Amino acid sequence: MANHSQFGFQDASSPIMEELVEFHDHALMVALAICSLVLYLLALMLMEKLSSNTVDAQEVELIWTILPAIVLILLALPSLQILYMMDEIDEPDLTLKAIGHQWYWSYEYTDFKDLSFDSYMIPTTELPLGHFRLLEVDHRVVVPMESPIRIIVTASDVLHSWAIPTLGVKTDAIPGRLNQTSFITTRPGIFYGQCSEICGANHSYMPIVVESTPLTYFENWSSLLSS
Repeated sequence: MANHSQFGFQDASSPIMEELVEFHDHALMVALAICSLVLYLLALMLMEKLSSNTVDAQEVELIWTILPAIVLILLALPSLQILYMMDEIDEPDLTLKAIGHQWYWSYEYTDFKDLSFDSYMIPTTELPLGHFRLLEVDHRVVVPMESPIRIIVTASDVLHSWAIPTLGVKTDAIPGRLNQTSFITTRPGIFYGQCSEICGANHSYMPIVVESTPLTYFENWSSLLSS
């Protein structure tokens, strides 16, 4: 999760988030190169006297017309690839349904006969020592590691948004509509998120916690909870 004085992204825990971080670094390097070139040309124009070569030069005009188009293509191609990857849902191993309420989440494991629960934020007065304030919940979402997970998101009252930054997942929860997305956790751990849509007075009090575990632990947890 994020920490104080952190400037970059959280550590990626899914292939999609790894691609997003890589694309961010790629776009940042392109922007840095453009800024450096513009600053160099500005300094050169200020220090050098203007001549006919810089005032009227068709070759230069051709270059500064074609070059931005090439730069945009270099940015657009990987961006489109990531967009298609984020929309791709291919034979998930587990389907999870998240329902947003004011102000808590309900979860249903649709592949199991009777496995559902509500997830409330733990109040600060009841928070165990060492846990995160405003981020810890009484029931975590447990998923198997390195397995494709499909999550169906909806809401029962107002707009919500189910978001886990370290997984690169953010899906709006809209009443009367089902939105879906998918993710794969690449390592075991506990990943924190929050509702990312202003949904009322207690909008900041409905956190999301996903716990990624080995398959054997998930099977034991699911059988214990559904029994």
